[in-house]
Amino acid sequence: MAIEFDKPAPEAAPASSTRRWLSLGRNSIDVRQRSFFTERLALLLETGTPLHSALRTLHEQTDHPALAQVIAAVLADVLEGKSFSQALAKHPQVFSLTYVNLIAASENGGFMYEVLQQLHDMDERQEKLRSTLTAALTYPAFLMVFSVAVVVFVLVVVFPRFEEIFKSIHDDLPPTTLVLMALSGAIRKYWLPLLGAGAASVFLFGAWMRKEEGIAVLDRLKVRMPLLKDIFLQIYLVQSLRVMGLSLTHGVSVVDALNACRDVVKNVEFRRFMYQVQTQVQQGKGIAEGFAQGEFVPSLVRQMIATGEQAGNLAMVMNRIAEFYERELEKKVTLLSKLAEPLMLLLMGSVVGVIVSALILPIFRISKAVH
Repeated sequence: MAIEFDKPAPEAAPASSTRRWLSLGRNSIDVRQRSFFTERLALLLETGTPLHSALRTLHEQTDHPALAQVIAAVLADVLEGKSFSQALAKHPQVFSLTYVNLIAASENGGFMYEVLQQLHDMDERQEKLRSTLTAALTYPAFLMVFSVAVVVFVLVVVFPRFEEIFKSIHDDLPPTTLVLMALSGAIRKYWLPLLGAGAASVFLFGAWMRKEEGIAVLDRLKVRMPLLKDIFLQIYLVQSLRVMGLSLTHGVSVVDALNACRDVVKNVEFRRFMYQVQTQVQQGKGIAEGFAQGEFVPSLVRQMIATGEQAGNLAMVMNRIAEFYERELEKKVTLLSKLAEPLMLLLMGSVVGVIVSALILPIFRISKAVH
C-alpha cells in the first residue's frame, strides 16, 4: 500500500530563510549524520507518520546545523508539491545518486520505509568497513612516525655530544657512524631549508593528488599494485555490488544501477570499467558479458553474475557476492594489521640497533686505545 501524505496548509511551510541552500563542504555532513537522518525517518514512516511531519520532527530534533538546513530545504520542496526524491536530488553532496534512485523507486511502490532501512544498513556497513581499515592502519602509521621522531632526536641531540670524542679516531670510525655524523651535521646546519623543502614537498604532493592526473595515477596504482590491489578491488566490489543488488531488488533499471555504482566508487579506473559495462548494457548486451571483460574482476564474480543473469536472480547474487567479499576483506585487513605490527617493530628494532652500534663501537675502540 502506498504511503499517502496529508496536504498541510501553506502557512505550515518553513520560513523562506530556511529554504535557501548554503553550499556545504564535501565533508560537512558525513555518513553518520546521513545515517541518523535515514534511520529515524524510516522509523517515523513505518509508524504511519506523514512524510512532511516526519521531516519537520527530524528538523527539530537534529543539532547538526548543516543537516538541519538540508532537512528544512527538503521539507520546503515537499510542501510545494515536489516528490521526495526530487527534493533529495537537489543536495547531491549529501544524498548520492543511489539514494535518490532508490527513494524514487520506493515512492511508486509504497515501501519507502523499507528502502530507507536498507539504505541505513548499507551506510552502517560502509562505515564499519572504513573503521576497520582505519584501525588497521593507525598503529603501523603511529609506529612509523614514532620511529622517525626517535631517529631525528638521536641525530640532533645525542650524536653532537659524542662528536668531539669521535674526532680523535675519525679515520677508524665505522661507516655507519660516519654517515650518521654527517647526517646529524647536515640536519643541524640546514634544518630550516630542510624543513621548508619538506613542507613544500608535502604541499606540492597534496596539490598534485587533487589534480586529475594525480588522482588517475594513484587510482591506477590502487588496482594494479601487488598486495594492495586485492584489498582495493574487494572494497570497490563490495561497494558497487551492494548498491547494484539493492537497486535491482527495488526495481531500479540495470543502467541506472550501474550509473549509481559509478557514483559510489571514487576510483577512476573502476568507474571507467563500470561505464564500459553500462555502455554495453545500453547496446543490448548482458551485464555478465560486460563484467567478463573486466581485467581486474575475479573469475568468481564473473561466473556468479553470469549464473545470476541466466537464472533471473541477479540482485540476490550480487548481494551474496558483496557479503562474501565483505567477510573476506575483514579477514584480510585483520591479518595484514597483525602482520604489520611485528614488521614495524622489527624495522624499529633494526634502526635502533644500527644507531646504537654506531655509538657503541667507536666507544669500545676508544676504550681499547686508552688501555
